[in-house]
Amino acid sequence: MTESVPRRGRPPGTSRRQLERIALRLFAEHGFEQTTVDQIATEAGINKRSFFRYFDSKAAVLWGAFDAEVDALRKELAAAPPGTPVMEAIRKAVVAVNHYRADDVPELRARMKLIGSIPGLNLGAAKHYDAWERVVSEYVAQRVGQPADSLYPLAVGRVTLAACRAAYERWVARADANLTVYLDAALIALASGFAEHTFTEEPTPRRHIAAS
Repeated sequence: MTESVPRRGRPPGTSRRQLERIALRLFAEHGFEQTTVDQIATEAGINKRSFFRYFDSKAAVLWGAFDAEVDALRKELAAAPPGTPVMEAIRKAVVAVNHYRADDVPELRARMKLIGSIPGLNLGAAKHYDAWERVVSEYVAQRVGQPADSLYPLAVGRVTLAACRAAYERWVARADANLTVYLDAALIALASGFAEHTFTEEPTPRRHIAAS
C-alpha cells in the first residue's frame, strides 16, 4: 500500500470568508503594513497562490464584501420590475443586498478604523464608492432614457450613496439593529425628494440678451 502525498494549496475547510477573518485578525494584532500576504496564507494553511485566487491584494481583503455588494446591487436593479418607481426600486435593491446584523459591528468598526488610519487605503476608498454610485446612476439613466453622465442620474447616484453612508455610520455608532433598518429609513426619506416628475431634461442655460 503506497503512502499518499499530501496536497498543497487550499485545505477543504478554508473559505474566502475564513481567509478574510484571519487577515483581519492579523491586521489587528500586527498592523496592516506589518502583515504580509505570506503570513496570512501561512496562518490559513494555504500557499500564497491560493490567497490570490480569493483576493487581488492585501488591501482587497478590506473591500471584498463591499465589491461583492456592488455586483449584487447591479443584478438586483436589473431584475427590478419595470413599473416600480425609480427610487423605490433602488431602495428595495439596496436593502436586499445588505445582510449586516448588529453582531457584525465590531468587525466593521475595525475595518473602518484601518481604512481611515492608513493614507493609502483611505485614498483608495474612492474607487470602490465610485463603482457603487455608478451602478445606481446607470440604472437611473436606463430608466429615464438619459445618458449615465447627465445631471439627474448622477445626482441620484451621488445622493443615494451619501444617504447610505450616513445610514451605515449611524448604524455602526448605535449597533442596535440590522443595517437594513437604517438604510430603509434613509432611502424612504430620500425618495420623497426624487419624485418621478423631477426627472426632466437637463437644464438649458439661458442666453443673456444685452440691453439695447
